Amino acid sequence: MEDKIKNELNENFIDFISSAEDDFNKGRFNPSVSSYFKAIAILCDLNIYQKVGLLPKNHSERFLYLKMHFKEVYELVSPLFNDYTDSYNKRALKENASKLKENVKKIKGIFETEKSN
Repeated sequence: MEDKIKNELNENFIDFISSAEDDFNKGRFNPSVSSYFKAIAILCDLNIYQKVGLLPKNHSERFLYLKMHFKEVYELVSPLFNDYTDSYNKRALKENASKLKENVKKIKGIFETEKSN
């Protein structure tokens, strides 16, 4: 069961990154911001699941687990949540989408470094 959950999370991550890149390249920055943030959330969920054995049920739980177990990631993700929620009713700019895109790489790197330690 554990491998199935990890595989599904990895597949979802790939789907959201692909969608984010496609939207970014087509100048659709609102859906790009949304997909990049969802990719970040999935990365977080995967690493929370691997460390704690639980999947967060919502953003509040995700932030709580991050704050407790992945402080550095929490400090990056927390302000990005505002960019994500702003994209619901404000027009996102290329800079907004670029910031999330860069943070996907940063967060992925932090988790990879943590696993190797």
